Amino acid sequence: VHLNGPRKNKAALIWEGEPGEIRTLTYLQLHREVCKLGNAMKRLGVGRGDRVAIYLPMVPEAAVAMLACARIGAVHSVVFGGFSPDSLADRINDAEAKLLITADGGWRRGNIVPLKNAADQALERCPTVQNVIIVKRAHGEPFPCHVKEGRDHWYHRLMADSSSDCPAEELDSEEMLFILYTSGTTGKPKGIVHTTGGYAVHTFVTSKYTFDLKEDDVFWCTADVGWVTGHSYIVYGPLQAGATCLMYEGAPNYPGLDRFWRIAEDHRVTVFYTAPTAIRAFMKWGRQHVLSHDLSSIRLLGSVGEPINPEAWIWYHQIVGGGRCPIVDTWWQTETGGHMITGLPGLTTMKPGFAGPVFPGIDLAIVDEAGE
Repeated sequence: VHLNGPRKNKAALIWEGEPGEIRTLTYLQLHREVCKLGNAMKRLGVGRGDRVAIYLPMVPEAAVAMLACARIGAVHSVVFGGFSPDSLADRINDAEAKLLITADGGWRRGNIVPLKNAADQALERCPTVQNVIIVKRAHGEPFPCHVKEGRDHWYHRLMADSSSDCPAEELDSEEMLFILYTSGTTGKPKGIVHTTGGYAVHTFVTSKYTFDLKEDDVFWCTADVGWVTGHSYIVYGPLQAGATCLMYEGAPNYPGLDRFWRIAEDHRVTVFYTAPTAIRAFMKWGRQHVLSHDLSSIRLLGSVGEPINPEAWIWYHQIVGGGRCPIVDTWWQTETGGHMITGLPGLTTMKPGFAGPVFPGIDLAIVDEAGE
C-alpha cells in the first residue's frame, strides 16, 4: 500500500548513531533494502520456516533484517546486543538457527561493543549455524574482528550483488513470524512465538489508535529491537501504519545528560514512548536538561515496560509534556505482542499510576489457578 502512493518517498526510518551520524530510509528505499537482503539470504540457502538469529546494534539493518526474514518466510529470533556469548548461544541453539546476522560492532557510551567477537565465542558451540552475515557499522575500516572464510559474509558485499525484486512469500496467517526469548530472570529463557496474521493486525491497530498516529508524525519508541517493544512499536506496528519512526543507537546520557532531548528537538519528534525506569533516571538527572530544549513538537507521551509510579507520571506530564500532552500508559507482555490495557488519547481520563481500560477488542478476565 505504501509503495503505490505518496508514502513511497516519505521517511520510514530516521536513524541517529551515537557518534551523531544520521541516515534516513524512505519507504521505497526500505523496501529495496529488504528485498535485496531477502535475496541474499535465499542465496545462502535460507528459506521458508528456517530460523535466522539477529544480533545487531540499533542500526537500520536490524529492521531490514527482520522485515527481510518476514518477506521470504524465514523466522527471525532477535537477540539483544547487550547479551553475553553464552546467552546468544543458548538462544541460537534452542531455535536451531541456520543463519546469524551480526555486526563488527556498535557504539555504547563512546565505546565499541565488539559484537562479532562475542558472536564468534557463541558460535563455537552452535552447530546449526551455516553462515554469518556481518554488517560493517562504521564507514572506512571495520572494527577489528575475525572473518572466517566460507562461513562469514560482509553485508555490503552481499547487498551489492542482490536484486531488489523479491516477491513476498505467501504464508498462512498462523505460520510463525518470529521467536523472541524472555530475559530468563525467572529461569531458562522461554521462546515466545508470534504468527504472521494476528500479530500484524494487533500491532497495526494498537499503533494507529493508542498513539493516534497522523501522517506527519515522527514516532520515537526508545526501546531496543532486542525486546518485544522494539519489534512491535519500532518495526512492525508503526511502519504498517505509515509512520516515520526514529531509531537511536546509543545511551540516553552520552555524551551529555540531555542527549534524548537534543534528538527529540532536532528531529521534531511528535510521539515519544519510553519506560518508567528511564523517566526516573531523567528525574534524577534534573529537569534543566529537558527544559533547555524545545520539545513543543511533542503532542503525545507513552509509558511501557513496567508500572509508572504517580511521581514519575506527574514529572513526565509536566516537564517533558509541558502539561499539555496526554500520556498513554500501556500494559502488555512479550506473550501478547501488543497493547492489552491502555488509555486512548482523547477518549479516556488520565490518572497517574492507572493504566486505563482494556484496548478495544480485548476480553479481560481474572482467573484462579484452575482457570475459573
